[in-house]
Amino acid sequence: MLSVEEALEKVLAMFRPLEAERAPVLETLGRVLAEDVVATGDIPPHANTAMDGYAVLAADLEGAGPDSAKRLRVIENLAAGYVASERVTSGTAIRIMTGAPMPEGADAVIPFEETHQDGMPQGGAWVDCFVEMRVGANVRPAGEDVHAGERALTRGTRIRPQEIGMLAALGYGEVAVIRRPRVAILATGDELVGVDAPLLPGKIRNANSYSNAAQVLQYGGIPLMLGIARDTVEDLTAKIRAGLAQGADLLMTSGGVSVGDFDVVKKVLAAEGEISFWRVLMKPGKPLAFGYITAEVDGVPHTVPMLGMPGNPVSAMVSFELFARPAILTMLGVQELRKPTFEAILDQEIRSKDARRHYVRVRVERREDGFHAMLTGEQGSGILNSMVRSNGLAIIPEDWDHAPAGARVQVMLFE
Repeated sequence: MLSVEEALEKVLAMFRPLEAERAPVLETLGRVLAEDVVATGDIPPHANTAMDGYAVLAADLEGAGPDSAKRLRVIENLAAGYVASERVTSGTAIRIMTGAPMPEGADAVIPFEETHQDGMPQGGAWVDCFVEMRVGANVRPAGEDVHAGERALTRGTRIRPQEIGMLAALGYGEVAVIRRPRVAILATGDELVGVDAPLLPGKIRNANSYSNAAQVLQYGGIPLMLGIARDTVEDLTAKIRAGLAQGADLLMTSGGVSVGDFDVVKKVLAAEGEISFWRVLMKPGKPLAFGYITAEVDGVPHTVPMLGMPGNPVSAMVSFELFARPAILTMLGVQELRKPTFEAILDQEIRSKDARRHYVRVRVERREDGFHAMLTGEQGSGILNSMVRSNGLAIIPEDWDHAPAGARVQVMLFE
């Protein structure tokens, strides 16, 4: 069996960032820029006031104080979005609201709370100023945020809400990003029925396709739901070829990768492509097949990586986190593939029956002495509730046969 690291290295060797496409700015969240974004103009485009107050000449307020107010004539009232029609000269001021362009002649803004106005705000009034102001006080210069010609965002940047705000401020209604990978999802097994189907004797509902599809969406991919393949080479092959025909960048199956009489995924991988490996030194998730499928799509040979995950629901979800997630992120152009881990104190002991790395479902909470990890009940690979109740995986190394209560372990959070 391969170690988790060896298996992940083989998986990632088959993936590269996908090609770029242009997308509306609000559809780029979480995606990676495929081009540098250069400012075509200054942000802000003009000097403006950072405060509600009066645009003045700083020199007019020299010597101003609580007992020595400097009186100026108010010649205009200026709101944001408008340009002053008057010029500020010595002895005058313009009443101004936050964000309004600085009037010609003015070089500072005195806040309302440092003044007292006598008369109507619309003009023809006088304002008494009680503090001095330095040149540039409460003024945001043109280009304070970004200068024209400056590279505002760099190719390879993963887009967050703040990058979307910058794109909007720069006037980018759409931008080039790495396209989202299309991930075909196929469940296998004669025992499976659809989520809306009645449960006849011996049948279970197809939960894996939905949990895995949700994981694909969570990490930025586009799930292609291929349904359920029966335990025959013919049906599985037909379903996989249907996924290729839909332009899948990755094929994911669940079930059919163990050593049972009806576990046919490895057979199809061997017949239609090549198997790289099919067992990993981990629990849950030991029977994990990886390779590629080659088929003709519109007369053109097409090779797509295929990840065959175990059929138990916990195994399928954990295997996705460790292998499919970094593959999807690689196709998206994301450079940091590791999930952050941190140290937590185990509240219960964990015993290992074999020398595999264990990924234990835990609920992590913070206490006075640090983070604590509590088991979420029975840890069987078929107990989906152990995932529902958890917010992370405690990682028990291969060479531990016993992790006592109070031991410090690394935990990988789901979110």
